[in-house]
Amino acid sequence: MANGDSEVSRLVDQLEREHSGEPWHGQPLGDILSGITHQQAAVRPLPGGHTIWEIVLHLTAWKNEVRKRLGGAPAGEPDEGDWPVPPSSPMPDDWRDALAALDESHHALVAVIARMPDSQLFDRTNDPRVDAESADTYFQLVEGILQHDIYHSGQIALLKKAV
Repeated sequence: MANGDSEVSRLVDQLEREHSGEPWHGQPLGDILSGITHQQAAVRPLPGGHTIWEIVLHLTAWKNEVRKRLGGAPAGEPDEGDWPVPPSSPMPDDWRDALAALDESHHALVAVIARMPDSQLFDRTNDPRVDAESADTYFQLVEGILQHDIYHSGQIALLKKAV
């Protein structure tokens, strides 16, 4: 854990629990994704809904975006887009690559957060869409990605049962 009992260490702990630890809410994302094949990940059980694969790409894109914002980049949509499109003819290697990219984005995000001093958590982010006093703090940004990941983990868990 980073910085002992600091706010940063608590946030890192929560992110690690959500991704691969023992979260209070149930299974971590890694366990939920375990055993899902590339065919299952590409199935769309609900018309107009997202596939597991789409959600994984979405999670990856937003983890990368939050990491950039934590480095001072202006707020915006992820470089990959809000909902990146999976391959049209998905193969097992493509799915493994998507899962690896999710893990890499998670670890890179956690590494950035772990290096932050607690004093920076309540500074405002660089969000040109709003006035400086209305921009989220870094703490709110990290809490937001944690909430985002948990929300989509629940969706994946339900989709996994449906496929």
